Amino acid sequence: MKLPTGRPTSIIRSLYFWDPTPSSMRGWALASVVVNAGIAVTGATVRVTESGLGCPTWPQCTSDSYLPVLHPEISPLHMAVEFGNRLLTFLVLAVGFACVIAALRTAPRRPDLVRLAWVQPAGIVVQALWGGLVVRTALHPATVGMHYIISVGLMAACWMFYVRTGERQGVIRRVVHRDIRRLAQVLLAAVFTLLVAGVLVTGTGPHSGDELASRFDLDIESVARVHADIAYLVVGLTFALLFALHVSKAPRAARRAALALLGIELLQGVIGYTQYFLGVPAFLVGLHVLGSTLVWIFALRAVTATRVREPVGTLPSPDRERAAA
Repeated sequence: MKLPTGRPTSIIRSLYFWDPTPSSMRGWALASVVVNAGIAVTGATVRVTESGLGCPTWPQCTSDSYLPVLHPEISPLHMAVEFGNRLLTFLVLAVGFACVIAALRTAPRRPDLVRLAWVQPAGIVVQALWGGLVVRTALHPATVGMHYIISVGLMAACWMFYVRTGERQGVIRRVVHRDIRRLAQVLLAAVFTLLVAGVLVTGTGPHSGDELASRFDLDIESVARVHADIAYLVVGLTFALLFALHVSKAPRAARRAALALLGIELLQGVIGYTQYFLGVPAFLVGLHVLGSTLVWIFALRAVTATRVREPVGTLPSPDRERAAA
């Protein structure tokens, strides 16, 4: 069948990065958020399936091969899971470079987009090298935990890149009261603290990634209780933000972002308590990591929904002075 010639459809154009359009740029930015969140979740899958040392060396999979080969002391399934996660790094890197190329070829070029785009491949390389350290330290919980925290930072950079692709160059203008925006920022800090506490729980709990891996010498009941307390704080701050946005008649986008965050937090709480009372089954641990990743992304969304970016010339004079407050 002969394909029609002429102007490509918008779906096809969304794949372009060499000749980017605003929609294709935004599409690649969203893809970067998705793949970086996805590899964080697949990393948790490696851990809960006890496949952390499925490839016991780095950068090789085994001491004599870069590819998985049968080994009498390593489960083929564990090796396949770990090697598959390593291969996903190349997908994430490819998306990162697509974002860089699209940002460089955007006309007129925007330095802010170029800087944010370059964070992605640079961060992915750091992640890959850190992954090697994780393997060489035999899955020490500190290096494993930092592996996830680096992913959290990369997701934040990707989200900001996504937000900026939908904005014009200019200065930040609040669309809510100053104190409400600060509340949203405090909430984001609390969510980050919650993720760090979750890393401590994971590093103390039963799913180490391999039976030979060490654990934090902490009381699991105590760290789990601290994690739960911080979660209650996060939910309380989210409810306060939602209430403040409602009574102040904030823009609908900001209210919807806060409501979505609260909904995900409540679902995450259900998963957390269920896994606790069921003895921390592996499947629910992976689901909990997915929930944590979504909570972080939606918390970022709640913060960025409290402001817009506009050219200076479009702001009234008083607003130009306090736009970024």
